[in-house]
Amino acid sequence: MCKNKMAASASEPTPSRTPRTRPSQSPRDSRTRPSQSSIPSTSNPSSAAHTSTSSYTKGTSSGTSVSSRTSLSSLRESLSENPHIYDISEIRAATNNFLAKRYSSSAASTAACWRCNLRGRDTVVFQRKFRRKIQTSQLKERLSVICRSHHMSIIKLLGASISGDHIYLVYEFIEGSNLVDCLRNPRNPSFTVLSTWISRMQIATDLAHGLDYVHHNTGLNLSIVHNHIKSSSIIVTEPSFNAKICHFGTAQLCGETDENEMRELKRETEIEEVLEEGDAASLRKLKRSDSGERQFEGARGYMSLEFRSSGVATQKSDVFAFGVVILELLSGEEPLKYRYDKRTGDFLRTSLTETAAAAVEARETLRRWIDRRLNDSFPVEVADKLIRLALDCVHVDPDKRPSMGRVAGKISKLYLESRIWSDNVKLPTGISVSLAPR
Repeated sequence: MCKNKMAASASEPTPSRTPRTRPSQSPRDSRTRPSQSSIPSTSNPSSAAHTSTSSYTKGTSSGTSVSSRTSLSSLRESLSENPHIYDISEIRAATNNFLAKRYSSSAASTAACWRCNLRGRDTVVFQRKFRRKIQTSQLKERLSVICRSHHMSIIKLLGASISGDHIYLVYEFIEGSNLVDCLRNPRNPSFTVLSTWISRMQIATDLAHGLDYVHHNTGLNLSIVHNHIKSSSIIVTEPSFNAKICHFGTAQLCGETDENEMRELKRETEIEEVLEEGDAASLRKLKRSDSGERQFEGARGYMSLEFRSSGVATQKSDVFAFGVVILELLSGEEPLKYRYDKRTGDFLRTSLTETAAAAVEARETLRRWIDRRLNDSFPVEVADKLIRLALDCVHVDPDKRPSMGRVAGKISKLYLESRIWSDNVKLPTGISVSLAPR
């Protein structure tokens, strides 16, 4: 194919040579400049550049691999261990065949518990009875997903063991005291370690965020219900007075919450609303004839009305128990108190929710209702808002109770207001006071 002159010049360029001018070198320069032989040279500059680049790449990849191994090992150490399925012989050996002294100062509970060492870890073992039969595969699935949950306000579940009708839940041991002993020490009722307002707000904030995590933020497919919220199931740690919730996962692993039973209960409730009063006999026929009596466990003063009537624990019943704990934290009193009336010979019951509802009507009544051991040193407006929030949690209608996500957000805001108040009322520092006579 013929090409014109312009195309030939464009396709086959000829490099232009420029004449080199050798600079003149003075004797002084020859003495001061190093000789040409002392400078390392190479016949192919591109190969030198390639060698330098390859050595840099090799060093970088080596450093990257070392850092990757370090990051993977640190990540592996930070990840949670797989849940332990303990053999019952391990539990028996650690508890001296269940003859060791029972541990009662951790979280007061009707279940027997022992503090022992299992596989090199300081643990607390709780013995509980199955409320309903759970298949082994379902139990292992629940145990695996519950043990993957982590929160600073929840005591970690390490594993479990099964023997007959009992399940042994192994929890991590946390040094501290339960909230009951912190508020009402029988040895010294006039003293409490929670003598400041900010310490009690810290506990309320930790509990709210911990229970909110249980209900909404575990990332699990289970509908988690705690069902054991009470002041004796809350551990207070020093020195910052942080609160940790015990018995996480107990309701799911012991069969205390059953979705099938909740659906059956909802169905029976709908039938009761549809049928008229004259069809009570038909209602009894529609109910299951083989269903036994519902057995449930609850603490007096912390059970909502619907839980006492049905025995089915829900997240709304957890919110009710949380509201009672907050009122107990602010007043320092028990949820229920009984006083003997000499005139009638009967016991009169005093509920903490009733006294709190009467206290928010007037500011002076509110100041007298708050724990006197705080020495009347607390922000009244913040206390009023927190009491009203707790009263919303213990509402008779479960549908009118707020969710724990909303409660946690409001308590966090009240905690920030309390922190600002605490910083403003602190004694000034950097001054000196002289008590010498003038």
